[in-house]
Amino acid sequence: MVCLVTGSSRGLGKAIALALGIRGHRVVIHYRDKKSEAEAVASQIKESIVLQADVRNFNEVKSLVDEVVKQWGGIDVLVNNAGVTKEALLMKTSEKDFDMVIDTNLKGAFNFLRTAASYMINPHFEKGGQGGILKNQSARHIISISSFAGLKGKAGLSAYSASKAGLIGLTMSAAQEFSEYNIMVNAVLPGYMLTDMGIESNEKAKEVALHDSLVKEFSNPDNVAEFICYLAGTTGITGQVFNLDSRIL
Repeated sequence: MVCLVTGSSRGLGKAIALALGIRGHRVVIHYRDKKSEAEAVASQIKESIVLQADVRNFNEVKSLVDEVVKQWGGIDVLVNNAGVTKEALLMKTSEKDFDMVIDTNLKGAFNFLRTAASYMINPHFEKGGQGGILKNQSARHIISISSFAGLKGKAGLSAYSASKAGLIGLTMSAAQEFSEYNIMVNAVLPGYMLTDMGIESNEKAKEVALHDSLVKEFSNPDNVAEFICYLAGTTGITGQVFNLDSRIL
């Protein structure tokens, strides 16, 4: 399979890319400005390419996706992982910071979803029955990384929570539109992880996440990556939100 993982130069994206690579899949390592880190990830995968794009820019995203298709003929799995956050109370959140988070986490996912789906949909396959799934086409997958905050909200993370809630809505809508083409669209809530984003968060946030965890542990990126690899190999599962957190929703 050809797998495109956004924001895969580090953190959870890196773990997902490596897990897919271990399974023998071709992996596209995407980065915005950390080329050396992206190349280091790619060096650990047998078949990989490293491509740059600002997820907020539709034309850059389209160029990246076009290049993947040019080199490898298509895309089987898209993992929308790229994301940022800005911690601030709502009344202290600037318009600039709000736009940056929404444009990266939500618009960025839309940009990749829209461009990748145009290649995932194959109009030459014959539809089976009335409104049935396309015949002879193995399932393709779009998996978006949302967040516990997208369902519960979080004080001090209004922009991040809004972007991740929007991502769930985008997932549900896309799942309904793409199901007839055998494209499975799902969202995953990975839980609080001590990746760069989690480490850079304030100490109070870490304490609350650990306190609310039933197992009193932070989420493990490798476990999340394993689940995403499993999900990418399934059929008939779409429009779902998978909570891998140990906090009760």
